[in-house]
Amino acid sequence: MKQIFEALEKDARLTPEQISAMTGIPAAEVKKTIKKAERDRAILKYKTIINWAKLGEEEVWALVEVKVVPQRGVGFDAIAERIYRFPQARSVYLASGAYDLAILVAGKTMQEIAVFVSEKLAPLETVQGTVTHFILKKYKEDGEILQGGEGIKRLPVTP
Repeated sequence: MKQIFEALEKDARLTPEQISAMTGIPAAEVKKTIKKAERDRAILKYKTIINWAKLGEEEVWALVEVKVVPQRGVGFDAIAERIYRFPQARSVYLASGAYDLAILVAGKTMQEIAVFVSEKLAPLETVQGTVTHFILKKYKEDGEILQGGEGIKRLPVTP
């Protein structure tokens, strides 16, 4: 069954019939497996990756590292839930290292992200500190190369 999910992860537009042809699993079984995975929330969402810059609609992205005090009995889960409910927080991860949470934040401008961090995120009672890294250029997202696909151009090294 893993083959079904690997195929869908690469291309969510595949039909059960196409997946059946690729894997040899009967189409009816593919449909049944997909429906069950959707009900069980093993499949959470079908996603299209859009290169907004090519369409002239740019967004500003930032990676925000957040240091928090874990809460007794719930650890980091309660503060993570408060943060992931903000629409600006596109992804929230518990991470190892100097900071506890890594948050991908999107906005229309750098100022919009700055306001979110300073007025919504940083004031939360268990947040001890934040570090914001603005994403300057995306090269690859969710396994898809966004920029041209040309090889890396390097100048030859001469003595």
